[in-house]
Amino acid sequence: MASDRMATPQSSSRQSSSLSSSPMRQVAAQSDHCGSEHRPAQSTRMQSLQVDSVQRWMEDLRHMTEVECMCVLQAKPIGVEEDAQQGELIVASGVGAGDHVARNNLQTLLRRALVVSTELGKMFQRLEKGRWQRVHSTAVRANCHVRSLVHEYSAARSTPPEMQKVLIKQIDSSDNIHTIGSAISNLLSLTQDGPQLCSIIAKEGAVVALFKICRQDRFRDLYAHALRTVASICCVEEGINQLDKVDGILCLADILTDESSVEAARAEAAAVVAQITSPHHTSTQHLASFLESMHDIVTALIKLCESASCGEVFLLASAALANITFFDSMACEILLQLNAIHILLQACKDRQRVDTPYSKDQVVTILANLSVLEQCASEVLQDQGIERLLLLLGEKPSSSSPSEGAACERVQQKAAVTLARLSRDPDVAQTAIQLKAVPRLIELCRSPTERNNSDSVLVACLAALRRLAAGCPDSIEAADHQQLIKPRLVDSFLLCSNMEESFV
Repeated sequence: MASDRMATPQSSSRQSSSLSSSPMRQVAAQSDHCGSEHRPAQSTRMQSLQVDSVQRWMEDLRHMTEVECMCVLQAKPIGVEEDAQQGELIVASGVGAGDHVARNNLQTLLRRALVVSTELGKMFQRLEKGRWQRVHSTAVRANCHVRSLVHEYSAARSTPPEMQKVLIKQIDSSDNIHTIGSAISNLLSLTQDGPQLCSIIAKEGAVVALFKICRQDRFRDLYAHALRTVASICCVEEGINQLDKVDGILCLADILTDESSVEAARAEAAAVVAQITSPHHTSTQHLASFLESMHDIVTALIKLCESASCGEVFLLASAALANITFFDSMACEILLQLNAIHILLQACKDRQRVDTPYSKDQVVTILANLSVLEQCASEVLQDQGIERLLLLLGEKPSSSSPSEGAACERVQQKAAVTLARLSRDPDVAQTAIQLKAVPRLIELCRSPTERNNSDSVLVACLAALRRLAAGCPDSIEAADHQQLIKPRLVDSFLLCSNMEESFV
C-alpha cells in the first residue's frame, strides 16, 4: 500500500505495501501482488498496548477499578467531581498541550474500546463452551465498560467546540515549523490505531492540510513527515478521495521529479503512490488523474530505484512500480524503454538496496508483469536474468517470522510465473534448461518443505515445468513426465500436494 517503518511482505509498511519499520511498512511488503500490505495497524496497536506489563496495569487501573465498583453497585455509575466530568477525551485548547492531550485522549478511547471487544470475545468463547455461569459475569463487565465508554464520549461531546480536535487546525493555520512538525507527529501516531480513526482523520481535512504543507517551499523539511502521514491515512478510501480532490497526485509527481527534493521526501512520495495504487482498493476513480502523470511518476520511480541509498528507499519505490504495472500496460512499456530490467537485476546484486525478501518480492512482481511483453525476453537474457530467477526460486526465510515466510513464498511463486512466461521464447527455454531449471522446479513440486507447503508455489512451478517440457521434451525424465507433465494440471497438483516428502 508499506507509519512506523514495511514488510511486511503491508504493513507495508513504510507493509505491502501498507508503507513503517514493521514488515509491509513493507507497503507492499505484505501485499500479495500477482495477485499482489498496508500497514499492520491492528498489530501495531496491540504492541503499543503491551509494551510493559506494569505500565499497562497502571494505565488500566482507573478503568478496571471503576468497573469493579460499578459491578458491586449493580452497574450504577458513581458520581464524580465536576472537573472530572469533563472526561479524559477533552482536548485542551492551548497550543503547547493541545496536540499531546488530543492524541492521548483519543488513544484512551481506543483502549476502552479494545477492552470492550476483549470482554465480548471472552463472552462468546464461554458461550461456545457452555460455561453459562462465567457468561453472566463477563456480560456484566462488558456492560460496565460500554457504559463507561458512552459516559466518557458524552462528556467529551458536551464540551465547547473550540476545545475539540486541534491537531489538524495546527497543521492548517500555524506558521511555526516546530508546532506543525509536532502536530504531524501526533497525527501520524493516531493513524496507527486503525482504519476507523484514519477515516475520521481524513474526513476532518487532514489530507488537505498536509498537501498544503507540501506545496510550500518554506516547509520543505516537513515534506517527508507530512507525506508519510498521508500514506497512512490513504489506507482508507476516504483518504484517497480527499487526495484526489486536492490534486494530490500532481503534487506527488512534482516532488518525485524535482531533483532538488531530498531522497527522504521522494521516498515518502513513492510510499503514497504505492498506497493509492494498491490492487486491494476497491475504488479506482482516482487512477484516472494518475494516468495523466504516470509517465513522469514511473520515470522518477525507476530512477529512485537506481539511486536508492538504502533498502527502505528501494522498497518504497519498487513497491509503487509493482502496483502501477498491474493496472496499465503502458507502464510496462515505459519501464522497458527506461531500461528497467537492467536496473532491477543490477539492484538484486546490491545488498545495500535489495536486502530482504520484501524487496525481492517487488522486483519479481515487476518482472512477472513485464514478461507479458515479447521484447522482455531478450533483455532478461542479456542481463543474466534467468540465473537471477533461479536464485529467487530458492528464496528461504532467515527467521521464523510468518510475514517473512509469506514473502519468500511470493518470491518463489512469481519467479516461477516469470520463468513460465519468458519460456515462450525458445532461447529462454534453452537457457533455463542448461542452467538446471528443470531439477529445481521438480524439487519444488515434490518437496513440500522446499516450497514451505505453499500451494500457489506448487501451481506456478508445475506451469513452468510444463512450459519447458513443451519446448524441450527430452529435458524431462520418463517418471517425472508421467506424474508431473502427462496428467491434467489438477491431477498433478493433487498428487504433489498430498505428498509427505516425496521422491527426491
